[in-house]
Amino acid sequence: MEQCMNKTWLVIKHEYLRHVKRKRFIMAVLSMPIFILFIIIVGMITVALSFNDKPIGYIDQAGVLTDPLPYIAEDPLPFHKPLQILPFQSEEDARAALDNKSIQTYYILAEDYLQTGKATAVANKTPDSEITSEFRKFLRINLLKNTPADITERILNGGNIEIIAKDDGRKMEEENIIAILLPFIAGFLFMMAVNISGGYLLQAVVEEKENRTIEILVTSISPNQLMTGKVIGNLSVGLTQLVIWILFGAIGVGVLMNLIPELRSAQVDTSFLFLMVLTFIPAFIMIAAMMATLGATTTDMQEAQQVSGLFTIPIVIPFWFVGVLMEKPNSPLAIGLSLFPFTAPISLPLRAAFTTIPTWQIILTVSLLVFFAIAALWLAGRAFRLGLLRYGKRLSIKELLTRKP
Repeated sequence: MEQCMNKTWLVIKHEYLRHVKRKRFIMAVLSMPIFILFIIIVGMITVALSFNDKPIGYIDQAGVLTDPLPYIAEDPLPFHKPLQILPFQSEEDARAALDNKSIQTYYILAEDYLQTGKATAVANKTPDSEITSEFRKFLRINLLKNTPADITERILNGGNIEIIAKDDGRKMEEENIIAILLPFIAGFLFMMAVNISGGYLLQAVVEEKENRTIEILVTSISPNQLMTGKVIGNLSVGLTQLVIWILFGAIGVGVLMNLIPELRSAQVDTSFLFLMVLTFIPAFIMIAAMMATLGATTTDMQEAQQVSGLFTIPIVIPFWFVGVLMEKPNSPLAIGLSLFPFTAPISLPLRAAFTTIPTWQIILTVSLLVFFAIAALWLAGRAFRLGLLRYGKRLSIKELLTRKP
């Protein structure tokens, strides 16, 4: 038994090291963080360039801004000085400041502003919506300056409404956007990891079959040990890739939390992360083993790559029905998608973000995934034994299931 484990471990170690030391793997791992970093930097530069930090002015014909409180931006944009809001006594003065570009726009509060809320913005070009939003906040702060601070805070910033679904007891904070986005991001990363790591495994099996390396390998190790080692080795490659991406992602989220105040109150339920681990690992083993089976039954790499796309389609299906999973997470379709092994690793976390999933459904889903993962490993070992020396000849599904080794 110990000798069998040692042989399997050697295969795992060989498969892992042969992939992680390749330049292609390093580029694949770094490409995603670099791409995301590029998008963030471009977005920040775009926002910074589009935001005009010149002062804005106002003319208070309604007399509501006498002795105004100074405006202080809570979260000024990086690389920009805080926005100044300046009073003008007459429209002529404000117009002169606009013409010589001392200010970017000015607002005129009508005499009946308190009754009608009428105000006029004057600018050489349409003012940015963020500028108008800041001026409105300046107005609200001063209209409420004699109101108790706690009431002012609630009027200005509202509250964080907790949503409780009556049918399942699910609680979710309205502002917790991370809890909603996380299953989508995790599902995307899962697809990436499956395609990349599964592709490595598929390529390795077909290449070893084509150059007849397998003939040498099976003289010292059984097909089941060989296939188990290959699958676990490539699973480790995929997990390494995911861990690196998650670390970069955590750093990116930390940066975004400093830039976007709405994200600071976001929280992630640890049970949700545990659920993703429970579903992702057996699902990954199942799909990787089936790709290995495909590699052992096809005649060449080109044919294997053409057929391997069939494994990607079921994984993407939950995103086709994302509306159902969000709006009706306990519908028969949503439950069915979370029980079917190929769609479960993405459907179940998506449902968990919007409802409380019964324990029996989680146990059943994970049990099915583990069962099919074990069955896929067994099938992959059987395909290895039957297709070992069948060079140039395809192994049919009927032969795979009925023929004796």
